[in-house]
Amino acid sequence: MFIGGVWGVANTTPFGSISDIEPLTTEASITEVAAGVDDLSLTPRKTTTTVAMDFGCITIDPTLKLYLFGTPGQERFGFMWDDIVEGALGGLVIVDTRRLDDCYAAVDYFEHKGIPFAVAINAFDGQVEHSLDEVRWALDVAEGTPLVVFDARERGSVRDALLVVLELALARRGG
Repeated sequence: MFIGGVWGVANTTPFGSISDIEPLTTEASITEVAAGVDDLSLTPRKTTTTVAMDFGCITIDPTLKLYLFGTPGQERFGFMWDDIVEGALGGLVIVDTRRLDDCYAAVDYFEHKGIPFAVAINAFDGQVEHSLDEVRWALDVAEGTPLVVFDARERGSVRDALLVVLELALARRGG
């Protein structure tokens, strides 16, 4: 399963919250060069960024282990998405309601790939700037695509969001 979105929406955070194993993350300090390329204005406390990929896994039950993959959210790393989502069961696309315009590309990607996905609205500091209906309209998300509010830092919240994607994927496959 893919977890991710555009840069700065907390793509890596769910891996640390939910993975049964120590997650593989490739967080590195944001350099002056990157700070000049990546807009930090809406994420002023951000000091690290993913530079390759994230990996983790969770055991759903004794017969089902879910492998989790994620990529950097910056547009310049977009070439990695096709490789990571190849064969993916589904995707959890994380969005930040403080900057919905930036999040459209991630949603559009999954719609065009035909991969089952849910939109996970990350409640930064416990806040969501727009209602689910407003987010659905702003991102032009199809009515059948689930939207959930979650906290990427909380295991139970991440679990619930991933279960929405898993149920969607299983329903699409007839299982």
